[in-house]
Amino acid sequence: MRRISGETISSNLFLCLLDEEQLPYRWPTKYNILLAMRWLVHGCRSGDSLVFHFSGLGGQVEDEDGDEVDGQDQTICPLDWELNGEIRDDEINDVLVRPLVRDVTLHAVIDACHSGTMLDLPNVYKLKKNGQPEWKVHSPPNGAWKNTSGGMAILISGCADTQMSTDGIGDEHLPMGLLTYSFVTAAFFAQRKPTYAQLLATIKAIMLERNADSRVNCKLPAPMCSLVRKVVNFSGMQEPQLSSSERFDINREHFQL
Repeated sequence: MRRISGETISSNLFLCLLDEEQLPYRWPTKYNILLAMRWLVHGCRSGDSLVFHFSGLGGQVEDEDGDEVDGQDQTICPLDWELNGEIRDDEINDVLVRPLVRDVTLHAVIDACHSGTMLDLPNVYKLKKNGQPEWKVHSPPNGAWKNTSGGMAILISGCADTQMSTDGIGDEHLPMGLLTYSFVTAAFFAQRKPTYAQLLATIKAIMLERNADSRVNCKLPAPMCSLVRKVVNFSGMQEPQLSSSERFDINREHFQL
């Protein structure tokens, strides 16, 4: 989605790819997703606000160019990933992040497994054991450039690179991933504009509540319920992650698309 400064959102500024679409060019294939990413950032100029949202399968593959500390590239899996391959974080960074010029802001919300650093942004927000916030440097070991061309990129992801993400939240008519549900609830139903710290805290609280509900009200067969409980237990439960092209005070800066 694109919001141009001073203009309201119209249909030509919004693009959605869905498995259920009838027209092939609206399917979330690898080609179409990359084309949509390029459409989103093409011709961006000062004052533009861009939004990218992905909810689907995420994975990890062996890093081939030495830019990952853990030796793994994070990936999103398009509809045709088994035929045409996954989309690596390297490619997402190249297509979505590097073209951002000064005074352009991109918010990416990625609801997928292993999505913590899916944009390969150079700053990752963490909470220390004493509860104090800090920014961690996420620099590629090979010295590759992973930043913008002067703009601002912010990623809110559903879990750490090492974690799995929960799906199937919502009702039978509108199922969605846990981050998508929690983000929409926290961001758009807040009584006032939250800071990024407040947004993350609310998302995390909603995730805890929904995961607790899934443990109590699991309607899957017993073996599947057991697996779900292992995935969403409190000790290994997914937590929302924040990374950015620039460091900022998340307790002062207010979230705004």
